[in-house]
Amino acid sequence: MKKEAILHIPLSQYAYATDERSITVRIRTARNDIEECMLYYGNRVDEVEPIRITELKMDKCASDDLYDYFEVQISSDYNRVCYYFRLSDGSGEQFLYSRGFCDVMEANRTEYFQYPYIRREELLNKPEWTKNAVMYHIFPDSFANEKRGIEVTGRCFDLDGNAVETGEPAVKQNSGTAEIKPVKKEKRGFSRSLRGGTLKGITENVDYLKTLGVTLVYLNPIFKANSYHKYDTIDYFEIDPCFGTKADFRELVDTLHENGIRIVLDGVFNHCGPDFFAFKDVLEKGENSAYRDWFYKLNFPIEYKYPPNYECFAYVKDMPKLNTGNPKVRDYICRVGKYWISEFDIDGWRLDVANEVDHDTWRAFRRVVLEEKPDAFLIAEIWEDADVWLKGDQFDSAMNYMFTYLCRDFFASGRIGAEEFDEQMNKALMRYPAPVANVQMNMLDSHDVPRFLHYCDGNTDRLKLAFFYMMTAPGIPSIFYGDECCMTGEKDTEYRAPFPWNLAGGGFTKELAEWISLRKAHPALTCGSYRKAYADENGVYVFERKCPEEDLLVAVNNSSTEIKLKYKELFGTGAEAVYAPDKEATPGELILSPYGKAVMKR
Repeated sequence: MKKEAILHIPLSQYAYATDERSITVRIRTARNDIEECMLYYGNRVDEVEPIRITELKMDKCASDDLYDYFEVQISSDYNRVCYYFRLSDGSGEQFLYSRGFCDVMEANRTEYFQYPYIRREELLNKPEWTKNAVMYHIFPDSFANEKRGIEVTGRCFDLDGNAVETGEPAVKQNSGTAEIKPVKKEKRGFSRSLRGGTLKGITENVDYLKTLGVTLVYLNPIFKANSYHKYDTIDYFEIDPCFGTKADFRELVDTLHENGIRIVLDGVFNHCGPDFFAFKDVLEKGENSAYRDWFYKLNFPIEYKYPPNYECFAYVKDMPKLNTGNPKVRDYICRVGKYWISEFDIDGWRLDVANEVDHDTWRAFRRVVLEEKPDAFLIAEIWEDADVWLKGDQFDSAMNYMFTYLCRDFFASGRIGAEEFDEQMNKALMRYPAPVANVQMNMLDSHDVPRFLHYCDGNTDRLKLAFFYMMTAPGIPSIFYGDECCMTGEKDTEYRAPFPWNLAGGGFTKELAEWISLRKAHPALTCGSYRKAYADENGVYVFERKCPEEDLLVAVNNSSTEIKLKYKELFGTGAEAVYAPDKEATPGELILSPYGKAVMKR
């Protein structure tokens, strides 16, 4: 046996509590190396010696390209648990594993793996409403400024909120292909938009979102800022005049809530804009500014030019980096987080560049937000593995770009096959405890990357199949505005194009609404386990979603060839179709058309 591949880490994704009587335990081993894995556990403060031990068989829950993962749930009255493992390769070789490897467990209970105490404050329970969440991601400048429409025109306001004439005519947007004349080069002292989307425009189209079936809206920044994308904040307590007023925003939140839709806002606290009051003071007074310690690594005299001689977001001089380690800055950020919940009843935050802000700031932010709204939802913009931010003391979820990349490589380009897709998806899922993995923000694209259809080379069948997979996979599915209308684009001016309202409600929109309904109707698709049932070199991938209420099998044919899926032979049991656009060829055999899809219930 390959002992060097074996890994267990207490109090991590390998050992976590979901309620005060349940602990999930995992162990990693080399792939196809272990035949059987057993867990032995007991009360770490048992009054007898040796302590009483209970034996549990562990199930293989996942495999990636290198490793297998075994899992079992301890359900007992013990709130203090110690445990160890027995691993066997099926040919007679076996050993016990705790502090080290041995043939006979002679170690004291204190040398076993430990779960010191199940504290209710540290349970990985997520807001109940997130279990069935389906997100719609809106870039406000590009969505709408009227019922089912957007008059494309750049808007400009001075810092007092007075409109400034740009001299550019409006263009009625229908197809998403209208020529967009860029607003004149952005300068400090003004707030600008590019396409003219407004909060009222979103409110006018809440009925569209409800018909689609979404339950959560995520808005890119709406606070007062210089540029059209609003990631260079001027005032965190004001709505950008290009988008409307606080009254407009209140109406939007109320309308969404009345229609059963929640809302999270984009918080940009890693950096601010050049007209943020504290940075303006630093530019004016230099080293004498009372706010010099509000910023990270300033050099005097400040050179407001490229490249800047002060720390920024990347190398963007218009986005000076805030010193969140300063208690005054941290307090300011927490006041912002609380304000928009207490005054407008928003349901959470997506936090920009979360991995460059200190952990103590996010812990403080979480405490303040949850004191105001206990079921608020916090999402981190972290493109890589976000484990250290998802321990329960900072964020609930992160933007799952690994999901994006894997779907791109399998569904869009076909660069990887079904087997590798499954391996890599399992590796991604095993990064986190199941309650965390189930609320990751899954997406095919966003405001920061090319549209998924671009990677599909315009093949809408591939796009649709990827969306179907997202609606049946673990995690919260997120639709970037216009994906349901097959928007495409490689550059930001293209993938942030105005919403093509003339295409809204078309065929794909209806299909997507059907898949959203399918997801909501089946608990196995939102909180069930995930396990491969079948994968082949032709692009056929079948996976199981299972929970106590039901056992589902999801099949996708990621190829341009019709295939026959002998599901009865494959699964050894009968199954009925829950969703099957294609017909049965013979009993127990399902035809999957090119890029076909189906959900079967055991």
